[in-house]
This record gives sequence, structure tokens and C-alpha cells, in this order.
Amino acid sequence: MAVKLRHGVFMAPFHRTDENPTLLFRQDLRLMELLDDLGFQEAWIGEHHSAGMETIASPELFIAAAAERTRHLRLGTGVVSLPYHNPLMVADRIVQLDHMTQGRVMFGAGPGLLASDALMLGIDPAVQRDRMAEALDVILRLFRGEVVTERTDWYELVEARLHLPPYSDPHPEVCVASAVTPSGGRLAGRYDLGMLCVAAGENAGFDALDVNWRVANEVATEHGRTMDPSRLRLVVGMHLAETREEARAQARHGLQAQVDYLNNNMPRIFVPDGVDLVEWYAEQGAGVIGTPDDAIARIERLQQKMPGFGALLLNAHDWATWENTKRSYELYARYVIPHFERSNAPRQASYRWVTEHRSELTEKRTAAARAMFDKHEAEWAAKRSGNGADTPSGNGARPEAGRESTFG
Repeated sequence: MAVKLRHGVFMAPFHRTDENPTLLFRQDLRLMELLDDLGFQEAWIGEHHSAGMETIASPELFIAAAAERTRHLRLGTGVVSLPYHNPLMVADRIVQLDHMTQGRVMFGAGPGLLASDALMLGIDPAVQRDRMAEALDVILRLFRGEVVTERTDWYELVEARLHLPPYSDPHPEVCVASAVTPSGGRLAGRYDLGMLCVAAGENAGFDALDVNWRVANEVATEHGRTMDPSRLRLVVGMHLAETREEARAQARHGLQAQVDYLNNNMPRIFVPDGVDLVEWYAEQGAGVIGTPDDAIARIERLQQKMPGFGALLLNAHDWATWENTKRSYELYARYVIPHFERSNAPRQASYRWVTEHRSELTEKRTAAARAMFDKHEAEWAAKRSGNGADTPSGNGARPEAGRESTFG
């Protein structure tokens, strides 16, 4: 059976540094409400502590607020940077959210992306992936109800246990971040977890998709399991409008600011001198800046690369103004989601069937209308002859020839 593609967002978020941060938090919460109304299924919320643009420090706090404003949207941490937290505290917070959302929370885990975050905490970025693996192992054991006593060079647990069982059975869905290195795939395969492929829209990340998926499957096989592609989520940046020209004009509002931010953290996007950034970005395939048809084509390309993947996550950003950004999500919901859900297939098939049988249907409808007029006129003729009337009634006048097929 084919996997039904889900749709959502991966929200770091990315916000320009010249806007009111308080209002931006409100905007991000309104985005959750909009996504819920439009039928998106998932939203993953990031954790960052430095560098300026990515303003959410606690995805758990944000999820608690968003859950009260939405009804259907599943909300995930995208991700909790495990080396920054005691694993018991993380497990407790996720289980609390599991109860507060009645099972709508998802747990995304990662090592932490920004070196500046780690350095402020006195953590060597070189140890972050190892610490993530240690913490994840403990959290999963706690989710299963185990009692954990363990000492490492960065945390100690003494008969640690959760005092609430998870609301979800057996516990909230768990995903690990995966970009280019194989670390995420190794952990997903070892523990039977989902994968958040956060760089799937970039060329290096796209090229690494099948490699990391193969790593995950090889490790899963060693542990007697098979990876489930429906738990594979791919992140791509998009901005949509009615035409490519409109989309690209709108993206000039904020794309440069995001590229500058990413390069300020670590130079990775090398734009040739003298080119139009938006045109270059779209032509390089770093993101979709165009129409719903362009979005569909990109997703179909991803499906060819990773058959059966479960969810497409739009990388939330401020490339365009808030009003144009809302319109982009609406266009995605109106045209992209139904394309992959095939929700219009019955209507389209019905339209084609009527087109193919138009002559026959027109003939039958016209004949039925004429028969009704003939019957009506015959009945009135009989009434007139019965009461001696010698003038027509005027009721039920036959329309001009050819209109019988329009008015039934």
C-alpha cells in the first residue's frame, strides 16, 4: 500500500533581526492556527539560543501554547538539543506535553546545530553527537518505564524514573535530525526511530538522502528490524504565488537576510558576484520559488529519490511579507496537498465521463424537456376543449428552439 504523504512545517524559525520579537512570537502562533485550518498535519518547532534569527529557545513552551490554539495539528520538537539538557528533564517535559496535548506531541532530538549555543554552555561541539546518543538512549529507556542509574562526564542519574507514564502508547513518536552526516541514520536504525531530514532541499542534503537512509536500514537490519519510510520527513524551503514572477518578486523581501544569516553561522551558500540572488537560488534548486506546479514537481522528484517517504515539511521563513507568506501556505493547501492526496480524482473522473458522453447526455436531456412541454400542452388542450375555452392559457409556453437543454 502506498504511503499517504503528509504535509507540515519545520519552523526554526527564521526571522529578520529588525522586527519586533514579541510580535513575531504572536505571528508564529497565528501560523500554527492557519496551518491547522488549512489541513496541514504536522509542525516541528526548533530550539536555539544565539545568532539572532532563530528566536524560540524552548520548543516545549511554544508547543504548549500552540496546542491550545489548534485542534488537529500534531506538534513536534524540531529539535531538542539533547547535549544542553539533563535527559530526565527532557523525558519529563515531553511526557507532560504528551498528556497536555492528548497525544499530539512528537519528540524530535538532535545534537544542536549552532556552535555558538554549545560554546556558551562550555560544550565542545566535537562531543555533541556522542552526548546526544547517550541522552537519547536514556530517554527511550525512561519512556519504557525503566529505572536508570547512570553516570557520565556530563550528567548523573540515581534511580531515575518517570512518575507519569506516557499518554501515547507506548510513547510519543520519536525522530532524530539528519542532515549530511550519517549520525542521524545510525541512531534511527539502532532505535527504530523516524528521521527529520532537515537539509533535503539543499543539494548536499538531497545527495545524502539515500546514503543516510541506507545507513539507517543497514543498522536496523543488524538489530533485526526494518525501517518504515512513512516516518521519513523531508524539509524543503518554498515560497509560492500565482506566477513565478510574482513569487520571485515577493521573495526579494527577505531571502537575502536568511542567506546572510546562514553564511554568518558557517559559510555554505556561495552566490556568484553580480547575479540576482532570488533567480540564482531558485535555479540552483536550493528552494522552490514559484507556483504550486513547481512545488509538485519538486516533491515528485523527492519521491523518485526516496520512494514512500512520509511527510514533506516546508521550511518556515520570512522570505516574503507575512501577508504573502500566508498566501503561499494557502496556495500549497489548495493545490499541492490535494494533488498528492488525489482528493479531486473522483471529481475529475466524473468531469471527463460527462465530456465523453456530452452528445448522448444532451440528446437525452433535450428529449426529456421536449416531452415535458408536449405533455403539458396536451393536458391544457384537453382542459380547454372540455370547458369550451377557445383561447390559449399562456401557461407553460415553450421556449425558443434549443433552450430545452438549458432549462429543465
